[in-house]
Amino acid sequence: MRSIDPETMAERENYKFLTGSIIPRPVAFVTTLTQDGVLNGAPFSYFNIVSSNPPMISLSIQRSKGKMKDSARNILGSNEFVVHIVDEQNVDKINITAASLPPEQSEVELANLTPVESTKIAVPGIKESKVRMECVLEQALELGGTDEPGCDLIIGKVVQFHIEEAIYEKGRIDPRGLAAISRLAGQSYAKIGEMFEIERPK
Repeated sequence: MRSIDPETMAERENYKFLTGSIIPRPVAFVTTLTQDGVLNGAPFSYFNIVSSNPPMISLSIQRSKGKMKDSARNILGSNEFVVHIVDEQNVDKINITAASLPPEQSEVELANLTPVESTKIAVPGIKESKVRMECVLEQALELGGTDEPGCDLIIGKVVQFHIEEAIYEKGRIDPRGLAAISRLAGQSYAKIGEMFEIERPK
């Protein structure tokens, strides 16, 4: 087995090891509002559950040369955002939103996604998602980097769930119906493949 000290590696090399090892990763599509009311949208695969009591999720939004991304800046400015689960049906449009646009241009509009009003927050979601979560900012941390922070760790509290009726049954979500995609390394993604069950020890 090869043993490597990350201190001896460039940031890009460590990135490749992390994204190639920690797979599959769920993909969140996050909508935010600029101060001027432009609906921003971007996909993130550094995303997961933090807590179910209360329901909280995490996003790690990487910086470029210490510069905060629009999504992080918008979240810190409004304390609100919407997280959508990316699935097989919307992944092509969501991929378009990964383009680098200036803050005054909307990725949601570029990808021809359909804004839909939220229930408890001002930030709209998108209609093309089977699951979306309205979130308020719980905590934000600047982490990593050398001279400047390398990322913004965003923890959001879910204040409203929206789940498509066709995949919702008895308080559960049908994973096949959701058809969530996952991020691998490079330009590779994966679909839900073979599923199996293992009984948890008591």
